[in-house]
Amino acid sequence: MQVASYLKLSIAVALVTIALKTGAWWWTDSVSLAADALESLVNLAGAIFALAMVTVAAKPPDAEHPFGHHKAEYFSSGFEGVLIIAAGLGIIWASVHRLLDPQPVEGLGLGVALAVISSALNGGLAWAMLKKAREHRSMALEADARHLFTDVWTSAGVVLGLLGVMLSGWQWLDPLLAAVVALNILREGVHLVWKSSHGLMDPALDPEELRAVQEVLDRFAQAQHIRFDHIASRSAGQRRYLDLHMHMPASWSLGQAAAERNALERALMVAVPGLRASIQLLPSDVEAHFDDPQDESQMELKP
Repeated sequence: MQVASYLKLSIAVALVTIALKTGAWWWTDSVSLAADALESLVNLAGAIFALAMVTVAAKPPDAEHPFGHHKAEYFSSGFEGVLIIAAGLGIIWASVHRLLDPQPVEGLGLGVALAVISSALNGGLAWAMLKKAREHRSMALEADARHLFTDVWTSAGVVLGLLGVMLSGWQWLDPLLAAVVALNILREGVHLVWKSSHGLMDPALDPEELRAVQEVLDRFAQAQHIRFDHIASRSAGQRRYLDLHMHMPASWSLGQAAAERNALERALMVAVPGLRASIQLLPSDVEAHFDDPQDESQMELKP
């Protein structure tokens, strides 16, 4: 199943859980169940937007976007984070209102049962989506999966709190629990917004990926008596990019150098799937300098 198919399934599950949780809230008049239903509504909006952004990210490169559209998934993650923050603030407002004006909750048995069913649906889907997100390096799918996991913990907390109300009769537990749920939602929303903004700034490859790259370079350097410098990497959605200089003996022919570069490119792509490497060939006794004021002044003096 592809990433888009998982998001379509997420939309369908969100519709089912909204129906279940709204029914539980209507039956019990519990503000914590209302908060849980509101988060499922955010799940629906986030999944719809994520599906749209994944569709954009899958588009091939064009004249205006020669490197593709992979970063579109970060917009999905940021949008979902903003929705989560808005939902959390709304839940806190409702909780404070109910604390100031307590209302009895009734029919908790059915409400708890519906919450448990919806939580089980979300939990199973979130586990499958997170596994697929890591496989395809999909930020949009990962954000949606983590939001579903947040929903699962939210529902678990609501169920425990409502059981406490049933056993103790303390009605104030319901709005207090809703406020705690809201704080957890806000934390997850802030994390998603931060992660999406960090991704838009083209971070370097993950430490594990960098280690894999370095192992390949070390192997080639030892076998062919070449060296590498000016190594820079960046991540853009599902794509990984690597720039470096390969210094080789000046006696090598152009064909030999090109063959070695091709072999290195293939090895790097095997080590880091999805990697695109840009390798500049230089003789061993030639150095390239960047951000050197002296070099820049010399370039300006050239006719």
